[in-house]
Amino acid sequence: MINLIYYNSQDKYYKDPFGAVECGTVMKLRIKINTKNVPDSVYLRLWEDNEEKRYKMTLDKEYEDSKEYVIQIKAPKKPSLIWYYFIVILSGEIFYYGNNDNNFGGVGLVGKTNPKSYQITVYKTNSTTPNWFKEAIMYQIFVDRFYNGNENNRISNPKKESLIHPNWNDTPIYIKDQEGGILRWDFFGGNLLGIIKKLKYLKELGISVIYLNPIFEAESNHKYDTGDYKKVDPMFGDDDILKELCVKADALGIKVILDGVFSHTGSNSIYFNKEGQYDSIGAYQSKESKYYKWYRFNKYPDHYDCWWGVHNLPNVNEMEDSYLDYIIRDKDSVLKKWVNLGIKGWRLDVADELPEGFLKLFYKTLKEVDEESILIGEVWEDASNKESYGETREYLLGDDLDSVMNYPLRNAVIDFALGKNPGDYTMSSIMSLIENYPIHNLYAAMNHISNHDLPRIITVIKKHISNQDIEFKILKLITLFQLTFPGIPSIYYGDEAGVEGGTDPENRKTFPWGNEDLDIYNWYKNIIALRNGNDVLKTGGFKPLYSQGNVLSYMRFIENEKDPFGNIKENGKIIIILNRAINNVEEFELEIDSNKEFVDVFTKNRFKFFDNKAKIILQPLEYKVLKEEC
Repeated sequence: MINLIYYNSQDKYYKDPFGAVECGTVMKLRIKINTKNVPDSVYLRLWEDNEEKRYKMTLDKEYEDSKEYVIQIKAPKKPSLIWYYFIVILSGEIFYYGNNDNNFGGVGLVGKTNPKSYQITVYKTNSTTPNWFKEAIMYQIFVDRFYNGNENNRISNPKKESLIHPNWNDTPIYIKDQEGGILRWDFFGGNLLGIIKKLKYLKELGISVIYLNPIFEAESNHKYDTGDYKKVDPMFGDDDILKELCVKADALGIKVILDGVFSHTGSNSIYFNKEGQYDSIGAYQSKESKYYKWYRFNKYPDHYDCWWGVHNLPNVNEMEDSYLDYIIRDKDSVLKKWVNLGIKGWRLDVADELPEGFLKLFYKTLKEVDEESILIGEVWEDASNKESYGETREYLLGDDLDSVMNYPLRNAVIDFALGKNPGDYTMSSIMSLIENYPIHNLYAAMNHISNHDLPRIITVIKKHISNQDIEFKILKLITLFQLTFPGIPSIYYGDEAGVEGGTDPENRKTFPWGNEDLDIYNWYKNIIALRNGNDVLKTGGFKPLYSQGNVLSYMRFIENEKDPFGNIKENGKIIIILNRAINNVEEFELEIDSNKEFVDVFTKNRFKFFDNKAKIILQPLEYKVLKEEC
């Protein structure tokens, strides 16, 4: 019976349309029963709106001999998740067909007990994400560590009792007390003026979006302990300098987005004012403070709810009206102030810890101020079905977020490149995201491989490989995938220059101006140019190809001069093939729907497909990028 029932959620023959759907979409599902006897009955079991529903499927008369059962269902009017599997009753015996053990979708499993369910993401009708963002390449900057734009490397407005590194190339450190608290924060002097002075560098690299880690006034170097949401930290600059950055960046075709930290503030802030540093009555000082309702005190004033137990990060009550007014609704709210000044969107820190009501209001208001602005959420898992604090989140249903940080994709490609998972498993995990994410969100996903919370990619590779030549080749495989997959490649400052670093604070080292690894830099510049120069790599369709063992391959394509979003684009096909084997030559037959000649964009070697097939030979750690000749 195991091989006698078949369904594939990622094949349009069995589920049409593929993947996530808009509200009200009519879907056709088909399951094949290859048993000798005709089944007593076949049912589609749905879990929709917290209710179980069963629909009897009918035998397709056109394929009666092969016993194919079909049904049409209509997606609900309300954005939601649908869960489903199949029930086959044969000679009075009940069999179930559901998702596979990895919950990846695609081909499933048959069994005698209730199986794992397939997922359908049903999103808001006509929901979109900004087209400009889908074509962008992002560059993340930890401001203190990028570049000091002051004359003579002067440090602007240094913090009291802080450690100022005399050498730009020093290693970041923490100076902690016996309980792990920070006694002194260390600073290097990077600022917004420094970013302005390096805009030409970013433009030449091919960047079109700058994502800044928090820049608002705060005690720390990382600024996730906000002191004043409406003030640029004086070490970084001021409102005028930020505006100048936005204007000059925009003139070069580069947008600026900010990091919004709204689940907590700093204890040393104008709002909490535990240290009494601010000329205000903070929540810690008085219950009469206008900010008192923002926080949750267990025993006033020293026992309060704080982020992951960190006492200098008191959590806020995000749904408190006065907080919503201050952050979102007021005419001069935090959201509106900075968008009106010139930023093009926000990345929301710890989106999982922000209530749905807060996210929806933030999204709605942001789009009212600037419908082309972007909202990104920090989510570490598959964002389509994420549960947080017992609640299923609605990040990708049309009125929460445009984009999420694509941690699952990062993990998949790194685990493949380092030999942890084979090509077929890797492609299945990738296809799961493609199936679950609405297409507008998939192509706006922030595809990073390093950031301020993770070890740098070169360090990750070095942990597994000790040969420098091999390390660089593996880095090429990972970054080539990153720059040729749907979504927004996000480059963490310095990765393109060869910066290394493990966990925080070593992953926040300074940019090595004048000491860049030019081999790595030139590689990044070339693959960024490859993406920027080919419509098909920005918003083209995606098709998995041969992926087994050490090999991962796929095609990007545009047909009929339109991308999947209906935008007029140049036709083309590009095939990407990766061999992660350190010692093995990989040889296989690649089959595609083309008999045209392809050219490897790196080696200029030509490949001809006869009867839609070509023999591919890859040397150890070799990659190929084959572009269809017009």
